[in-house]
Amino acid sequence: MLSLDEEVRLYTTNAEREKYSLLATLFGIVVTLDFLERAYVRDSITSAECSPACTRLLSQYMTMLKLVKDSVPSIEEFMTRYRLDTPAALHRIKVRVPATVEHSSEAAETTQNFITFMDALKLRLRAKDQLHPILQELVTGYARFKGSKEWEGRSHMVGWLTTLNGMNVHNDFSG
Repeated sequence: MLSLDEEVRLYTTNAEREKYSLLATLFGIVVTLDFLERAYVRDSITSAECSPACTRLLSQYMTMLKLVKDSVPSIEEFMTRYRLDTPAALHRIKVRVPATVEHSSEAAETTQNFITFMDALKLRLRAKDQLHPILQELVTGYARFKGSKEWEGRSHMVGWLTTLNGMNVHNDFSG
């Protein structure tokens, strides 16, 4: 007969214990991400609070997913198996960026400026008067983001802009 005071173990080996521990961590990340999304939508937290927390949770999710890949074929199956009803978290996981970035017109505009600049280089545009306005828009858009001064690549863009600023209008950019 089963005693109600007796502890029930989900595992018999250390490997099984570790597996359940990792699955519990993944479960916690998904639930936390869902609560974070709902808090942001309800204006309970600011975008300045939401974005780094969401980015951290998404990074943790990706790490955990690698660790439990044998037990979790997809996030949808995981959510079904463990009866998680967290649609906001599922959406955020699929998009893989915070809502503040997903819905930011500045991010879209900066991305568009980056693509335009790359296309100009691929088309072999090299004249200052062709490249300067495009690069200026890109650097300006990039600078709007908090913490952009520490971002990788910023120094290269500013260096290119400085080089272009020092050139005469009819000079070509070769490097």
